[in-house]
Amino acid sequence: MKLELNERVAIVTGGSSGIGRAVAKVLAQEGARVVITARRGDKLSRAAAELEAETAGTVLPISSDTTDQARVDSMVTAAIDAFGRIDILVNCAANPSSPAHGEIQHLDDGALLGDLDTKVVGYARCAKAVAPHMARRRWGRIINIGGLTGRSSSLLSGMRNAAVCHLTKTLSDQLGPDGVTVNALHPGVTQTEHIVELFEAEAAKRGVTPAEIEAEFSAATPIRRVIRAEEVGYAVAFLASPLAAAITGESLAVDGGITRGIYL
Repeated sequence: MKLELNERVAIVTGGSSGIGRAVAKVLAQEGARVVITARRGDKLSRAAAELEAETAGTVLPISSDTTDQARVDSMVTAAIDAFGRIDILVNCAANPSSPAHGEIQHLDDGALLGDLDTKVVGYARCAKAVAPHMARRRWGRIINIGGLTGRSSSLLSGMRNAAVCHLTKTLSDQLGPDGVTVNALHPGVTQTEHIVELFEAEAAKRGVTPAEIEAEFSAATPIRRVIRAEEVGYAVAFLASPLAAAITGESLAVDGGITRGIYL
């Protein structure tokens, strides 16, 4: 099945590492011209060079900050100057570990507000910047990377991912008449630099090996393994393609089956 992404132009926020980098790689492999954006220009440039070498595709680094609408607008303008249009936006710029993960009595409201500003309002800023360009062409795809905590009551940080679901559905209603679909993906425990660090920290705390910690997570997952970051990328690539034109406003878990209803 051909995804028909050749020569499409995609912006991937948070594209210098983790899931964002994996998404950018898959899109470039499918023939899309990819803009990756993040705050750290040096890390971003290294990632772009590596991705071009790995995919033989076109990957352009443009530094930005999703907490600043002016910088987001400038990044989108630079992408259009380089490629002439924007077809796909993948919102993935967020702290992989929210500060709102403890008990309510220990909540740092300033940290929580900063987290929401980055992940929720940041996603909205990026959508705001690209939507007019997509609407003019009567075609566009926006994919928001959320998280499974939006479907559970286990962590306060779930509020940011629940808000991503709401943003996704609202934008799908608003932008659908202009040919723009909007969907959310919720990765499970995914093999990234962040997860490796978490496994190592938990292993050190408990006096076991990181492999044993990973095995515990795998045992709780129906497919009995941690998700690979590129598997999230494959789901993004499909939703970004013309083949997914009838799918919008949806929230899909890419989690190996670990989600079991609204509450985990």
